[in-house]
Amino acid sequence: MSDLSTEQMVAFLDLSLQHRELKDEIEVAVRAVFKDSSFILGPALKKFEEDFANYCGVDHCIGLNSGTAALHLALLAMGVGPGDEVITAPNSFIATAEAISFCGAEPRFVDALLDTANIDCQLIEQAISSKTKVIIPVHLYGQPAQMDKVLAIANAHKLMVLEDACQAHGAVFQERRVGSFGHAAAFSFYPGKNLGAAGDGGAVLTNDADLAKKITLLRNHGSEQKYHHDIIGHNFRLDSLQAAILSAKLPYLNSWNQKRREIASFYDEKFEGVPGVQAIKVANNCQPVYHLYVIRTADRDLVLSQLKEMRVAFGIHYPVPIHLQPAYRYLNLQEGSFPNSEELSKSVVSLPIYPDMPIADQERVVAAILKAAELMRQGD
Repeated sequence: MSDLSTEQMVAFLDLSLQHRELKDEIEVAVRAVFKDSSFILGPALKKFEEDFANYCGVDHCIGLNSGTAALHLALLAMGVGPGDEVITAPNSFIATAEAISFCGAEPRFVDALLDTANIDCQLIEQAISSKTKVIIPVHLYGQPAQMDKVLAIANAHKLMVLEDACQAHGAVFQERRVGSFGHAAAFSFYPGKNLGAAGDGGAVLTNDADLAKKITLLRNHGSEQKYHHDIIGHNFRLDSLQAAILSAKLPYLNSWNQKRREIASFYDEKFEGVPGVQAIKVANNCQPVYHLYVIRTADRDLVLSQLKEMRVAFGIHYPVPIHLQPAYRYLNLQEGSFPNSEELSKSVVSLPIYPDMPIADQERVVAAILKAAELMRQGD
């Protein structure tokens, strides 16, 4: 192998190329906000809310300051409070569970499927109790959960559904974009997301006018008219500058997602049948957007060592399931409670993927994984 010690690191994500390409459009959008000086709840926010609602095929979009706030306010608007339970999976980012806790409710976890890493719908009904109010399926890594099954269960038990679509902008299930299935959906516009702001941002999407009105009040101190407060609310607004940047980027989201799919297809082809390496499976009727490209491996330490040696950045999403985090120790859920989620936490590796990723970098990622697989075979 050639000496890579002086080679530039293969980036996990490089946003600079995207921002250089859109520099003029973003500057025009930002200048317009400065010109009218409506930095909070201004026309730029209204435009983005309308554009993103139309993109996802829903009636209402409420811009918020983070995906966490989107989950939180959606649950509050759904009436979740102390004594309630909300079902979700433990192999996700902690914000999903935090939002439940912020409402005074308790997360009720359901294990994931090993092959797709999404919630195991066959286990959901076992977790339903008299306290259950909402189910939150997470479209993990940008792959839709099986929404037909989730909705069938929810309808049978008269439960509400909140899609955690924070990683899945533009993903499609059964020819519909995610965010259009549940009673509401939460999105994050954290900079590294497929549609990312230049800072934190989020939104709730819904077809329910009453939910939309409640969330609109909750994000702005419970106020519809300045200094008149109907309910106790929060300061969770998406500012106009971030909204303007998101509006400038939104027209490119489909092409960016397609480039991610092409890179994922390249990886899939190279890793097909390679012992010790298995890509997260794409479920039926799904068109993922590959916010993350994730593999499972029989020897993660060896794979990580090889990636480091070949100067390839990587991620682990997520190394500790939520039920084993110190923050949720009070639930008294021991190791072994959710074996698939725990196995995923020990075996997954996220590989570099982003729309402008050079082919040479893609090839180096593949070379590192294939070398690791070869070393695994030699060690057997």
